[in-house]
Amino acid sequence: MVVLAVASVMAYAQPRAIGGRLGAFNGFSYQHGFGDSNMLEVEAGFNFGNRWGNRMVGWENGNEWHMYGHNVQVAATYDWIDPFNATFPWEHKGEWHWYMGVGGAGGFGWDARTYVQGTGEVSSRDLGYNAHWGFVGAVGRVGVEYDFWFPLQLSIDYRPTLGAGLCDAGALGTQAGFYYDVFGLSLGVRYKFP
Repeated sequence: MVVLAVASVMAYAQPRAIGGRLGAFNGFSYQHGFGDSNMLEVEAGFNFGNRWGNRMVGWENGNEWHMYGHNVQVAATYDWIDPFNATFPWEHKGEWHWYMGVGGAGGFGWDARTYVQGTGEVSSRDLGYNAHWGFVGAVGRVGVEYDFWFPLQLSIDYRPTLGAGLCDAGALGTQAGFYYDVFGLSLGVRYKFP
């Protein structure tokens, strides 16, 4: 019954868009509208690792360890379009919209760099690029998009992720940690179709 209900909703003519995202998150993006005020956005792609973006952090014997690196991930958010009836005053061709939403994400990272931030008598040490991780988490999204008068859509949004995961941290062994990606700004380019 659930499958039939989902199929009937998807079959109903709703605005859709397909394309890609570039920035902190690079990959495939699909939007499925539900009327004029809601949409589901699904993404799959990869995220470049850096010291300020996606990373895992945890604690072992009172010492804090950090890990950062590349990862692949999937994410989905349910977004509200022009929430609170706040719209852009625009009297030219095309339409401006802003949106915000919540959802979930999961992924796998590899060849991650791990280091321990020592405390007390324990010195900081770099454990190199031999760690792997997996994570699941919650995501939020806020963005703005411009729909051209022809079937093209441009958007820019911020999508941070907070979650938990497990990692094989080399010399530290298997560890549970806290995952976060606060550098989630990306540009979207999509083809719109009914």
